[in-house]
Amino acid sequence: MAETIIVGVDGSETAQRAAERAARIATSMDAELVVVTAHTSDNTEVVKIGTDTWILDDAEQAGKVAEQCAAGLRITEPSAKITASAAHGKPQEVLVAEAERLNATLIVVGNVGMKGLGRVLGSVATSVAHAAPCDVYIVKTVK
Repeated sequence: MAETIIVGVDGSETAQRAAERAARIATSMDAELVVVTAHTSDNTEVVKIGTDTWILDDAEQAGKVAEQCAAGLRITEPSAKITASAAHGKPQEVLVAEAERLNATLIVVGNVGMKGLGRVLGSVATSVAHAAPCDVYIVKTVK
């Protein structure tokens, strides 16, 4: 049975560190790695400047963040099977839902927000660890 690992990214350096660890784990397990970015709004804006028009879409931007990370991981871990996706919702909810949908065996997250005030208010890692349908690996991305 092929295994699936989920990692959440948001474009930050700490999320990149977690994704790099997830890619190494996926390679060692011969598992598929799914790089996931959450977006909390479904805004689409049309911006016109002179004769130029840009369409800014939150879902599209989230997908680009996930794909950029996945593309970098494919270079550093060329034998890994890596895909990217984006979904609407809070990061912790998206990661748990994707893990359920894909029957993942592992979710990888960074430890951002697990110290100081974040411990009181909660963190993505803490929320995922409590709600995950599978194992959770928390990468020490912040000391």
